[in-house]
Amino acid sequence: MSKQILVLGSINVDHVLRVNRFPKPGQTITGSSYNIMAGGKGANQAVACARLGGNTHMMAAIGQDDLGREIVQQLSDEGVDTTAITEVVDMDTGVALIFVNAKGENIIGISAGANGCLREEHIEQNHSLITDADYLLLQQEVPESVILQAAHIARENNTKVALNPAPAREFSNDYLLAIDLITPNQTEAEIITGIKASDEKSARQAAGILHEKGIPDVAITMGQIGVYVSSISSGHPKGLIVPGFPVKAVDTTAAGDTFNGALLVALAEGKSLEDAALFANASAGLSVMSAGSQSSIPYRFQVEEFIQYDQEIAGALEASHTS
Repeated sequence: MSKQILVLGSINVDHVLRVNRFPKPGQTITGSSYNIMAGGKGANQAVACARLGGNTHMMAAIGQDDLGREIVQQLSDEGVDTTAITEVVDMDTGVALIFVNAKGENIIGISAGANGCLREEHIEQNHSLITDADYLLLQQEVPESVILQAAHIARENNTKVALNPAPAREFSNDYLLAIDLITPNQTEAEIITGIKASDEKSARQAAGILHEKGIPDVAITMGQIGVYVSSISSGHPKGLIVPGFPVKAVDTTAAGDTFNGALLVALAEGKSLEDAALFANASAGLSVMSAGSQSSIPYRFQVEEFIQYDQEIAGALEASHTS
């Protein structure tokens, strides 16, 4: 039986407008396309886990509307166990307004909706789901009290806790003590540690501060540079950069979510943090080559083929240089 991953997080209806460039304050611009699709960091990460081979459950909330119910059905169709997703009376499902420019960059505004209505009672009702899981994957688009409660239940029952600290915000050291693995991007790492992780040296400094806060494993995503992974070994941190895959970005909207889902799947399969990061980098690299959030998340066979292709190219280049 494969190890169980429980994702606690948000479900949103994404409204995506593609534009040539982002508008300036007070400026109106015309987009090239507009789409409504399933999103939310929690749902995206759950889909990534499921598509990449993870035994995935999700705990979340939707509103009393058809769009939310459609997303839950889509999650179920992907292979995600949705029995712990609750419908909140007299609330709308969360909404994300997303602009994507010609470089594939995005800016996002969110209305929490039902995501903000998850309560401690819902966590308690699903207590056994947390204790039975091998990994609990968290983000920060649901109330902090709920995240903390779930993290402490997990820690008390030997369920590994992974936190993707997005959207970025400051939080207490007590919060971090319940975390086994943290996966900030460069912006989030700077907010948490005060260090701008722009290269291996600064990433090592940021990771060191996170270790000092009680977190054993750290993975700082650094865009095209790759990801800096660091673990406490024999009482001392040991880290390195796992390079990213060179790709042409079309849309980066769900790249971080794809990375996190892939990382958890690989860890659940027993891979080391370094090897898991390689698999996650490949998954995220593939995701930015397609538009959309969940629509851009690759399947397991695509990632494996992509890694194999990249290794073959690297091998051919190395052979040509030595001949």
